[in-house]
Amino acid sequence: MNLVIQSPAPISADHHKTLVALSRGSHATVVDANAIRISDADIAQRPDLDVYCGTHRLDYAFVEAGRQLRDFGLVAMDMDSTLITIECIDEIADFCGLKAEVAAITEASMRGEIKDFNESLTRRVALLKGLDASALERVYEERLQLSPGAEQMLAGAKEAGLKTLLVSGGFNFFTEKLKARLGLDFTRANTLDIVDGKLTGKVIGEIVNADVKARTLRETCAQLGIEPSRAIAMGDGSNDLKMMAEAGLSVAFRAKPVVREAASVAFNYVGLDGLLRLF
Repeated sequence: MNLVIQSPAPISADHHKTLVALSRGSHATVVDANAIRISDADIAQRPDLDVYCGTHRLDYAFVEAGRQLRDFGLVAMDMDSTLITIECIDEIADFCGLKAEVAAITEASMRGEIKDFNESLTRRVALLKGLDASALERVYEERLQLSPGAEQMLAGAKEAGLKTLLVSGGFNFFTEKLKARLGLDFTRANTLDIVDGKLTGKVIGEIVNADVKARTLRETCAQLGIEPSRAIAMGDGSNDLKMMAEAGLSVAFRAKPVVREAASVAFNYVGLDGLLRLF
């Protein structure tokens, strides 16, 4: 196996030597100033790497030798706190003075403490009843930011021939704007009910929960004529776990512990463009 080590800052020569020894690899190859690839690494050394890399704010990933990004056909991404830095529903709630209440439910749901995502979303959206729909545009214009490395990751994926899917338990107001802005191929998200310019506190249609996310990944792969094993799925919360389990490679991005433990790869420190350095 190859072992890819990445950091937000340049990786020192001392780290190179220590990590080769720690992983029982044969040698290290410099990918760039912030990443190295160690050949013939021993996956049984994962516990020691966990400690060392956590202490030094390094991300590591075991990758099959010879695997290339172009071997995949689709990269599927969660939106809130993955492709973008915010939880849109929490920021919307801030416009009606309920951010703390809504954020508490969001956090509990992402940690997996609230098992029923449909219930979680329904409770949060109900708190938004009566809010002027213009708050959605303000959140997009004033607060929404892409996660570090997002545009580079998407450009690299497209260059390698991958299609892109943004699938979110959030709202299609934001996914559609991001689709147009970033040139994404597919999106799926929830639709807020709006009457006379006001949020009604309800969602229209099927809620995009964990099962729907997984199904959307499978359906998109079928549309592209590829197996889910040729998909990459990126997420941060428990609502992403089933989608990530369907994919051939799963990436936990600055994720909750339950998601980091289940994923093929975890990026705790580097940006989304860390995906490009794995191959």
